[in-house]
Amino acid sequence: MRAFLIWAVLGAALLAPIALAATSPFLAWREPIYILAGFAGVAGLALLLLQPLLAGAYLPGLSPRLARKVHFWVGLGLVLCVVVHVGGLWVTSPPDVVDALLFRSPTPFSVWGVIAMWAIFAAALIAANRARLRLSPRTWRLLHTGLALVIVLGTVIHAMLIEGAMEIVSKTVFCAIVLAALVVALAKLRAWTLLRRGRS
Repeated sequence: MRAFLIWAVLGAALLAPIALAATSPFLAWREPIYILAGFAGVAGLALLLLQPLLAGAYLPGLSPRLARKVHFWVGLGLVLCVVVHVGGLWVTSPPDVVDALLFRSPTPFSVWGVIAMWAIFAAALIAANRARLRLSPRTWRLLHTGLALVIVLGTVIHAMLIEGAMEIVSKTVFCAIVLAALVVALAKLRAWTLLRRGRS
């Protein structure tokens, strides 16, 4: 029963911002490709909640090994969401995307979005080439954790600064939940690292 409730609450938390965004009046005059790009961004934000929960093995029914595998595939899904999000915006307004990528956009949310985007790409490349790079476990944890921090903070700030389809209350609550999940996962990682040091 407890596992069912956890998954039910998680599912509701993931779907609520998307469902509420679908009812936004801002969508009435938008092109389909722009709407697709926007919802890819919302989906990417939703996936961010799963990543620290999977990394910390907090979800019931998933062994630590399976949680790591799902974490990897969710990460790839996050990369796909970013590609669709940026690609769709490129189709609708190439000059705005170019300005954002070159950090000369007048809108602050663009800067944070681009920072988060490059951090996501970097994390994905490092994860895909971990064996080839021959990173030590400690170096891997520092890199991945540091990039995760940049990704979550950049994405949350990016989302909060945008006045778009996402409903403000649900967006604020969801972003707070994402930040809380990250803090809990980082605290667990820190405690585990200190415990291992104490035993060595």
